[in-house]
This record gives sequence, C-alpha cells and structure tokens, in this order.
Amino acid sequence: MSKVNGKSEAKNAGLDLEHELPAGVGDDEATVTARGGESSASESELQKLRAERDSLLDRLARTQAEFENARRRASKEQQEFRDYAAADAIKSLLPVVDSLERALQVKSDAAELRGGVELIYKQLQAALAKLSVHPIVSKGEAFDPRYHEAVEMVETTEAPDHQVIEELQRGYKFKDRLLRPAMVKVVRNHGK
Repeated sequence: MSKVNGKSEAKNAGLDLEHELPAGVGDDEATVTARGGESSASESELQKLRAERDSLLDRLARTQAEFENARRRASKEQQEFRDYAAADAIKSLLPVVDSLERALQVKSDAAELRGGVELIYKQLQAALAKLSVHPIVSKGEAFDPRYHEAVEMVETTEAPDHQVIEELQRGYKFKDRLLRPAMVKVVRNHGK
C-alpha cells in the first residue's frame, strides 16, 4: 500500500489528513505528482503558513522590544534608587549641622560650650542609631580581630592577656556589617 493509496483510503473513511499536517510534510515527489490538482491548495496553504510565520516573527520582535524596554526601565529605577538612597541619611544629619551652626554663633564661656557640644553629640548618636549605625564596644572586651585593629601591644599585669585596654578610635557597625574597625591598644600579659 503506497502513501497515495493510504491517504485515499483515509479520505474514503471520512478522515481529512490535510488538516492534520501542513502541506508538504511527509510528502515526496510521487505524492505531490499524484495529487495533481492539489497544487493550488498547497500554494494557499503555503501562503497561510508564511503569513502565520510573519505574524509570529512580528510578535517575537515586539516581545523582545518590550523586554528590552522593561530592562532599561528597571536599570533606570535602580540607578535612581542608588542616587537618592542617601537622602534619608542626610535628612537625619541636617539637624546636627543646624545645632553646630547655632552653637558657633553663640558667644559663651567654656562650660556652656562644652554642654552644647555634648547635646549635639547625643543628637548625632541618635541620628546614627536611627540609621542602624552602632558603635562597637571595645574597652575592657577581649580582642576580636573581626572588630578590632590592634595599634599597640601594652605589657601590663593589671589586665588579662589580649584584653582591650584603650580605644583610640571608635569602630562602627551598620546593622551586622562592619563599617570601620576600632583602633585599640591590647594587653600582652605573659604572667597570666
């Protein structure tokens, strides 16, 4: 039984195989020649397929363009977020700057000036705490190389070995991330 006979038998049985497969799929020259009058039907089917292909290519091009536009928008939004992320931090520090400016305009004695500077320092610490910036406690603690930078080793028997005896510069953490290690003096005690 040949392909032609198989298709004829299928058509006689009420099955239309032309709609199940596009024209030309699985056909060889003998089948196309045997069809004869079906060449105009094949041409119209070919035109439909070409139109469908063109439509799909157009949709693909539009989808790619939409994706590229969305990527550009997201990139621009991320850049804007980075540019303005510091705005809240700056806003919380502006009152400290205002207080310093007012303190510099007032003529007073040293005791009043010191009291004013202490108030400004507390205001600055509160602003930093609001931004989740916290000082690292160092003096009296065991030396921890993750948070401390040893600047000097001090020989003494007054404190345990590897204890921070003095803080030269305070260290800070932002949430759980180290911003700056504390610069410290550490005890070296060979006796204990």
